[in-house]
Amino acid sequence: MIKNIYTLLLIALWAVATPVSASTPDLLKGANAIVNQEEKVFTVHSLSKGTTHVKRVVTIYNEHGNDHAKLYVHHDKLNKVDFIKGTSFDRNGKKIKNLKNSEIRNVSASSADNEVLDNRIMIAELTHQVYPYKVEFEYQTTSSNMLFYPTWIPLSNSKTSVAKATFQVIMPKGMTLRYRESNLKEKVHQWSTATHDLYSWEVSNLTPVESEPYAPHMLELLPMVRTAPSDFEVQGYKGNMDTWEAYGKWINQLNEGRDVLPEATKAKLQAMVAGIDDPVEKIKKVYQYLQSNTRYVSIQLGLGGWQPFEASFVDSKGYGDCKALTNYTKAMLQAVGIPSIYALVNGGSNERGVLTDFPSSQFNHVILSVPMKQDTLWLECTSQFESAGFSGSFTGDRHALLITPTGGKLVKTQEYTAKDNLQSRLATVKLDESGNAVAQVQTRYTGIAHEDHRDVIHNLSPEEQRKWLYRTISIPAFDLKSYAFDLKKGRMPEVNEKLELSLRQLATVSGKRMFLTPNLMNRWTTVPQNTGNRKYEVVRSSAYINVDTIVYEMPAGFALEFKPNDLSFSTAFGSFESKVTIDGRQVTYIRTLQMDKGRYKPEVYAAMVAFMNEVYKADQQQVVFVKSIQ
Repeated sequence: MIKNIYTLLLIALWAVATPVSASTPDLLKGANAIVNQEEKVFTVHSLSKGTTHVKRVVTIYNEHGNDHAKLYVHHDKLNKVDFIKGTSFDRNGKKIKNLKNSEIRNVSASSADNEVLDNRIMIAELTHQVYPYKVEFEYQTTSSNMLFYPTWIPLSNSKTSVAKATFQVIMPKGMTLRYRESNLKEKVHQWSTATHDLYSWEVSNLTPVESEPYAPHMLELLPMVRTAPSDFEVQGYKGNMDTWEAYGKWINQLNEGRDVLPEATKAKLQAMVAGIDDPVEKIKKVYQYLQSNTRYVSIQLGLGGWQPFEASFVDSKGYGDCKALTNYTKAMLQAVGIPSIYALVNGGSNERGVLTDFPSSQFNHVILSVPMKQDTLWLECTSQFESAGFSGSFTGDRHALLITPTGGKLVKTQEYTAKDNLQSRLATVKLDESGNAVAQVQTRYTGIAHEDHRDVIHNLSPEEQRKWLYRTISIPAFDLKSYAFDLKKGRMPEVNEKLELSLRQLATVSGKRMFLTPNLMNRWTTVPQNTGNRKYEVVRSSAYINVDTIVYEMPAGFALEFKPNDLSFSTAFGSFESKVTIDGRQVTYIRTLQMDKGRYKPEVYAAMVAFMNEVYKADQQQVVFVKSIQ
């Protein structure tokens, strides 16, 4: 019966001889390529096995659409590629070539020296140099990792149109499909046979999705269907995903018995914290031991993508992936009497947030949660230099799934506010009559604002650090005489930076006048355009405060002719203040900018751009001095 259903779903989707130019004007507008037809069929055979079959026809109109002539199919120990087929046609529908098996490359998915993966990629390419041309790909994969069901995103490229695309899921009777639809005009079509339940989605005539400044994550805007199982099995481990609690219970199965440390290591840890009563100090000691004695290696082998190596393995080998190192740290803290919780999180500064209403495997990283009396301390166990308790932009302010003894529990990691992410600068600048200057600059960066400097300190040589400063210091013409960084670790870490600069033509001299823009290093040079009718919500994902205090010593013989008015304005997006004071030859400029994060209705975008324009204009204001006649 399943074979008959499958055959019906794969009835001919296109006519090979159809010229590639047969597309509507709406689909052609702004598109580098058009998906003429795509069909994706996911067939679940059992709790532990499923098959995905994809047929795709794309017309490519210029070189920017050539990515569609390349097919990438991932595979590993638990996901096998059954076959790949491909054919290309010229603009008249005449066949150019058939893809040969010998032309399909099979390469490692590893891109770093510290990765041990069985992930590989099959790459098929049918690129042609005369446009337009058409490519047809067909492939099938079989998976024994039923933790993951497919996500269907028919319109995945901002410069691609879709004439028609369909997605079908075939489930055996008695098994439940869970799904979540987004941005679809037509909902699921569902029907049944005596042996199977079938689900089908279809979209047509989709034009490119054009993003807007400060738009939501693209995955929020695209038509999409996410699917997930209720019951599943991976390499003998059965689980349920109907709730976060149930999913956490499955993770507990994988972790069970893997947190046992050698007795000698326990004794060493206990001796290390002997005499320390403060739990935080104990945690720091253990964390420092972790950083000094282990290193991160990404190990993704079969079930190892989700199951940590034993703590004893990490203890003897000195390396592990995020799961293994987190499990190891949990075991070490337990040895010194500190309970902690293994936690799944979606790591990355630009990752989409977890869909809390759709329990499923949405995580790519593991960290450790250490509950304290007043709050929670989070540990990033893969870093050899991170501060204990600092989540930062990689895992901060997002949902994590605590894997408690009773199952999964969603919580939020630490949020970093504008006050936490501070850049505070004090500079003294001495000008000469030609407008050149020397400057001493001290800047303090805290919270997320310190991360760039932290990475530079740990990853770059002194010469590379100097080059980085030349690239990042926002002064038109300068020489860096000296620099120094001081990193202070803590739950709110900071970097203190000292610079000695020689500045060329900092002020403009014209005749007897000298024009000085007092904002030395923190001017806004661009603002987003007001796009008129806004379609999407406005999302500001970062919050920070910048405070600049710049003290200028003017050359003798110059008197003030003009100074800008003090400014102060506040909006829902942030606030701005600037002030210039004159005391003899000393000019003091103080600028404070606070930008807040938030999500706003589309119609407020114009107001945000207006606010940013006011900041931009304020940053360009000048103080004018005139030389006294002797």
